[in-house]
Amino acid sequence: MDELRLPARNCTYVSETTENGPLIGFPNASWNKARAHTGSTCMAPSGIAASPEKKLGFEFEPSPWGDFFIEYEPKPLQRSEEWMMTRADKLKEDVHMMFNTSNSTEGVFLLDTLQHLGIDHLFEEQIHNTLSKILENKLTSSASLHEEALRFRLLREHGYWVSPDVFNKFKGEDGTFKKDITSQPSGLLSLYNAAHLLIHGEPALEEAISFARHHLELVSSSLKSPLAQQVKRALHRALPRSCKRVETLHYISEYGEEEGHNPVLLELAKLDFNLLQHVHLKELKAITEWWKNIYDHIGLSYIRDRVVESYTWAYVIYYERCFELPRIIIAKMMLLITILDDTYDTHGTIEECRKLYEAVQRWDESAVSLLPEYLKKFYIKLLRTFKNIEGEMPVDINYDIGHLKKAVQNNVTGYLQEAEWSHKNYKPRFIDQVNLTSLTIGAPTICVSMMAGMSDTIMKQALKWTADVPDVVVAAGKIVRLMNDIAAFERGKCNNDVASSVDCYINEYSVTSDVAIARIGALMEDEWRTLNQARFGNRVLLPAMQRIISLALSASFIYDNRNDAYTASKHLQKTIEGLFIKPMQMSIPSVSK
Repeated sequence: MDELRLPARNCTYVSETTENGPLIGFPNASWNKARAHTGSTCMAPSGIAASPEKKLGFEFEPSPWGDFFIEYEPKPLQRSEEWMMTRADKLKEDVHMMFNTSNSTEGVFLLDTLQHLGIDHLFEEQIHNTLSKILENKLTSSASLHEEALRFRLLREHGYWVSPDVFNKFKGEDGTFKKDITSQPSGLLSLYNAAHLLIHGEPALEEAISFARHHLELVSSSLKSPLAQQVKRALHRALPRSCKRVETLHYISEYGEEEGHNPVLLELAKLDFNLLQHVHLKELKAITEWWKNIYDHIGLSYIRDRVVESYTWAYVIYYERCFELPRIIIAKMMLLITILDDTYDTHGTIEECRKLYEAVQRWDESAVSLLPEYLKKFYIKLLRTFKNIEGEMPVDINYDIGHLKKAVQNNVTGYLQEAEWSHKNYKPRFIDQVNLTSLTIGAPTICVSMMAGMSDTIMKQALKWTADVPDVVVAAGKIVRLMNDIAAFERGKCNNDVASSVDCYINEYSVTSDVAIARIGALMEDEWRTLNQARFGNRVLLPAMQRIISLALSASFIYDNRNDAYTASKHLQKTIEGLFIKPMQMSIPSVSK
């Protein structure tokens, strides 16, 4: 199979030279920040730089999956797929009735449960109407902390502004939280999660986070299941900062233990998960076959073989059935930029890196003559992959692939700048390193890929907006990059890598690694607040912003516990099994139901 066919969706740069190597002309203000202050007197990195000869050999771990998903045949489901779909439709009707009969307070709890179980995508219209009702009807003065915090979080998550003053009724005359709420662990957990949707300049929510965290830590050892597990996860990473699909994997198994849980919602969540799992398995098989063909053809043994990990990353951004198109495009782009990244970081000489940059900027098969023999097959595959994506794009999808091509070209522009820094033994200032590498991490390319999932009404606007690398894309890129760099620092970077943000911070400010990582964590917090603020901007573009925010959320999954699970993919194995191999066990009702 030469190319994986795309599904339909249902539901000029100038180089200049300085003493530190060429500075590449970037296309907009965000990229141009990376060029600032490059004349600063920074020390050379301690690692070994690129040289005119081949870089030191470096081998990545082989893929733990190999051909597994090509050959894998899942066990038969407990009932036929047709039965499951019919049953799911019946349960959806029951949930529609719940929406119709719920008041605004009940709607808050229903919406929270649907989101947590990962089935909110089945009820978009009902959720929109419920949010309007929740926004119009404030809770009574007797509402609990749990209720008020849930309402606050849900509205802010969906782009509706709510003032933190709603929590003032839980404070005393001195402005601090009352002691009596410390005996309400569910309320404290809701407050802790809600307050993580703070924006810049909200000290009241900073105080709420500190207060709730302190008291949750005090009671965590005495809590019962499943609240104990939920508090433990939140203290590790608050719900609004966690990867939603992975959280769903946990919550489905816990929800049945909750007092007063709704069996209709639980059954629907399991049915939907299992039905989607079969869809995703088919996609995994197809894209693994596509990648195997490319990997074997181009013969680049030094690159990371990470097709399953790339698909999984795309999946946690877009898991819904109707978004096969953006899932496949995102996964393909991750694989292609991984090849480019590994070539620049671990293998190519500086001359080969420059020639590859020139060929990618020309974007024409005639430019293959510029390249060393070992890169020619890859270059042709790169160009043909884009031609195939464009040729197979469904006629009803108005997606201009030219924006995606430009994003990849800009990515390579950044890779070359990193290579030039490394070649010159140049350690950039911290700010310059972050401004550049938060873009070379691939965020602009992946965000442009995501826009293939936008509706026709905003596709053109969202694609152009994203391609211009707005602040929300930069913020998401910085979060991914800084998490990546902390994980790489903990692991021990490849000798050929350009100095990481942690290295640059330690060098520039003469601090220990612990201090550097703590301060970088504070910078990440600023970027999270920028992302939270973005929800309250252009409401037309909110669907695009929400997907870009999901890229940052996915980083908490890929780089959890300061591991780079994309590179050292053993850290993902258990989760991948849960997402794609192990179906949810169900109590099947009788046929009469």
